[in-house]
Amino acid sequence: MAVQHSIRIIGGTWRGRKLPVIAEEGLRPTPDRVRETLFNWLAPYMVSAKCLDLFAGTGILSFEALSRGAASVTALERNKKAVQAIEKTQIALDALGMQCIHTDALRWLDTPPPDWDFDIIFLDPPYQSNWLAPCLKRLYNIIPNTKECLIYFEHNTAQHPFEPSQYEIYKSQKAGQIYYYLLKIVR
Repeated sequence: MAVQHSIRIIGGTWRGRKLPVIAEEGLRPTPDRVRETLFNWLAPYMVSAKCLDLFAGTGILSFEALSRGAASVTALERNKKAVQAIEKTQIALDALGMQCIHTDALRWLDTPPPDWDFDIIFLDPPYQSNWLAPCLKRLYNIIPNTKECLIYFEHNTAQHPFEPSQYEIYKSQKAGQIYYYLLKIVR
């Protein structure tokens, strides 16, 4: 597993700790500036939150959430080498609240856990994948009507891959070529 570079956790318990970024096609960690804004948005909701990271990649969003007080994170990743790197970091940080699952996020969403109880969802698939819209459709159908849930996604285009009748933009910003959003479900 060749390490390309590292990325640091920017806040919380593990602030300043570096995570390896392995040299794998499609791995694109969320930049520091974007993460800082995102976790400032999420600060009122983060303590004791149950998070789902659908395309974990390097695991940076998962570890940042745990570092800032999330109760648990379920991280999904289909790249075996990326899963191994996340598991290594999980051991190094003693990140007890994390479960990393080697799986395809779209397939996992087709048969979600019956006890769905996530408060915050990170949705950051590879930009070229066109998986945002199918994931958002599945999430809308999965998340219980009684559950308040925030969904973060980022993309390299300003186009919105969701139905305005299903989601409202709670927060949004642009950093360089990255557009990022925090959504709430409309019921």
